[in-house]
Amino acid sequence: MKLSKYYKIAGALLLIITLVSCAHEDQPGESQLDFTRPNQTTLDSWITTNYLNPYNINVQYKWNQNTVDNSRFLFPPLVEKVQPALEIVQKIWLDSYAKIGGADFVKIIAPREIVLVGGVNLNSVGTKTLGLAEGGQRVTLFETDYIEQTNRANVTQFIHTIQHEYIHILNQHKPYDEKSWAKITPVGYTADWYNYTVPVSNEIGFITSYARSNINEDFAETASVILISSKADYAAFLAAIKSPTALFALKAKEALVVKYFKDAFNMDFYALRDEAEKNTTAVINK
Repeated sequence: MKLSKYYKIAGALLLIITLVSCAHEDQPGESQLDFTRPNQTTLDSWITTNYLNPYNINVQYKWNQNTVDNSRFLFPPLVEKVQPALEIVQKIWLDSYAKIGGADFVKIIAPREIVLVGGVNLNSVGTKTLGLAEGGQRVTLFETDYIEQTNRANVTQFIHTIQHEYIHILNQHKPYDEKSWAKITPVGYTADWYNYTVPVSNEIGFITSYARSNINEDFAETASVILISSKADYAAFLAAIKSPTALFALKAKEALVVKYFKDAFNMDFYALRDEAEKNTTAVINK
């Protein structure tokens, strides 16, 4: 009995040693994952100082196939184009809202990521997408490589994108009066908006042809076009409208935009427009 008991104990010890040995063999060696933090470039530090720290907005300019449509011919921006593009966005969009809406306005309501793409995002119908807003969290800006800082029309087109997409984000936080808006131009919306010239669309009460795609885009286009226009330029645009019905519709939409900014955010929309125009001039004359 004692001998049998001895063998049982020895066998159990051998089993434990074997299990410990196997368990040790199963443990991985050095980790295959690289946890080293990449060194920040001068550009990365600038982005951290001007976007991430003050506004909690991350900027992605390095290529990430998960943030773009891989069925399109798209490519990352030239590195030397990134900071000039971001300086334009900072001066005209961020600084203007900070001045009129308050220093924390964009910090509280903002996309958490801006993705920059170098090239043109062409659509199958011949149009091009200048920007995207995804879930209020990410804004993608295309054509970063083609910005000409001293060209007002070029800068205005580029900043139009972020102004438009940000209006959508604001609408997600505080909805506008869709029922009243829909009554102004109950007809004229169409999926084939790209088949109509801007003057034709203007004469039935739409600020751009793209505004005809649906009422949400109509609101965003109306607000953003006014924001990228000077007071004098927009007055000249209205003065050129021939149809009294169209002129009434455009002014009614403008009034709803102004009311929305006041009621939803206690913000003077015209003051925001004037600040953006002043900052656009500063960018061009830099």
